[in-house]
Amino acid sequence: MDDESLQFPDQRRSELESTIGELVERAQRVLTAQGRLRSLLRASQIVVEDLELEQVLRHIAEAALTLVDAQYGALGVIDRAGRLEQFIHVGMPHEVAVMMDHLPEGRGILGAVIESEHPIRLEDLGTDPRSVGFPAHHPAMRTFLGVPIRVRGEIYGNLYLTNRVGGEFTDEDEELVLALATTAGIAIDNARRYEESQRLQRLSRALAEISAALLAPDSGDVFGVVAEKVAAVIDADLVLFVAPGPGGGRSRVTTARGLGAEKIQGTDVPDGDSLIARAMSGASVVSNADPAESPSFDSHVSGGATIAVPLLVAGAPAGVLCVVRNAKGPRFSPEDLSMLSEFAAQAGLAVALAQARADRQRLDLIEDRSRIARDLHDKVIQRLFGTGLGLQALAAALPAHAATLSAHAGDIDAAISDFRTAIFALQAADAESVRHRLLGVVSEFTPILQSAPRVVFAGPVDLLVTGVLAEDVIAVVRESLSNIARHARATTSEVSVSVTASHVTVDVDDDGIGIPENPARVSGTANLEMRARAHLGTCSIGVRDTGGTRVHWRAPLPADSTEAR
Repeated sequence: MDDESLQFPDQRRSELESTIGELVERAQRVLTAQGRLRSLLRASQIVVEDLELEQVLRHIAEAALTLVDAQYGALGVIDRAGRLEQFIHVGMPHEVAVMMDHLPEGRGILGAVIESEHPIRLEDLGTDPRSVGFPAHHPAMRTFLGVPIRVRGEIYGNLYLTNRVGGEFTDEDEELVLALATTAGIAIDNARRYEESQRLQRLSRALAEISAALLAPDSGDVFGVVAEKVAAVIDADLVLFVAPGPGGGRSRVTTARGLGAEKIQGTDVPDGDSLIARAMSGASVVSNADPAESPSFDSHVSGGATIAVPLLVAGAPAGVLCVVRNAKGPRFSPEDLSMLSEFAAQAGLAVALAQARADRQRLDLIEDRSRIARDLHDKVIQRLFGTGLGLQALAAALPAHAATLSAHAGDIDAAISDFRTAIFALQAADAESVRHRLLGVVSEFTPILQSAPRVVFAGPVDLLVTGVLAEDVIAVVRESLSNIARHARATTSEVSVSVTASHVTVDVDDDGIGIPENPARVSGTANLEMRARAHLGTCSIGVRDTGGTRVHWRAPLPADSTEAR
């Protein structure tokens, strides 16, 4: 049988070719679908690979762009108020983005996607009545697809895709992007959990460092230590500690760390500052660049978002801890507020422990000083006093040596006076008493004098010398010792403050070169005389018989002081 080509009737041949064409078309669609599914799998893999939230968000936007072959894409993160908090764009050249006045703010079509919480697909973005146009230098965009991203049932943000290559976005494109958005929600949730664990680790590490630093022997400024560690927990440009004023007075920024800290540290906070006032009353406050909530120190630093939380120490408000971000920085989230509140609570415990430890150390020091003072009084002074009495009795029995023995007895009396001054310094617990403050002035000048000045008190100095008179007495001693340090070239000096029933007298002696005939400056002397005249008193500066200079300052006691006796 001869080979002949297979022949079909024309009608059957047409049906076969049609069937083969359909099969090829279906196979092509299957291959295309498989290819797009593989693209979806690759995109999902890329999305879940990273744990850093910023990188995850960018990977999501890039994967969606590639998945549907769009020219431009973006991912917008929505805050609690439903506004765009973060906008990550892909596909747009950097130089074009820089030329634009601003990135989208969540109005127009973008706002419609936020409000609807459902996908929106448009053939021509510019013709939609909800469109509000584009900012200057924005590239042209026509086709549009917006898909929400849900994390644990809540809208986290939206994917925006424009200018699909080959025509408008299809139902299949929408389904693919929705599937990617589901995977993206899981990836975002994982990244947020990872970020939260990292923040908790930073919080734990910072609190451990605070406890170690505050419990160290040389802890220094406890609130400064707290402020320095806050930045390790929360990303902030400036950290402040605002302390309430004494007696309920105006609050003050006592500690500042970060950008512009030198401008604001030491400044007062106006009484009308609602942010600080609310935090001082115990509330945790977050201000995200709202003019009505802006803190008063905004004029000192270019602040944007601010968090203010109370810092409680031993159950009492010690002040307010504030963190500030630059005006161009991101807003603070509720998680940031919660983190700072927890940090402040734990830091308050650490500060309370440090203060309790410092109080205990002070009590131990006071007890040691009291013991030393008792030993000096009960043993040393009594023995010196007995020796002085013995010398006086011996002087009466030996008239020929009476002068020498009396001089030795006088030296013993002077030593007893010095011991009593030292005993007072050891026992003084009130840092605001006049005696304590005068001893502080003497200690301040001791390093710049050739020897420590001798200090003598007589009479009820702390009881009767108070108020403005006390300030002037301290100023007189300070000015006199300053003159000795600068001009006298003295080897010894003595400060004597005595109080009688009606007057207080201050004598400051030195064994220096005396007063020059034509002093170059007389402002210090004039200041001493002015302070004396203010109390109807007198002041004289003269040469001692034994050489050197004596400042003699005397003023009557106020009437209420003498009546109080």
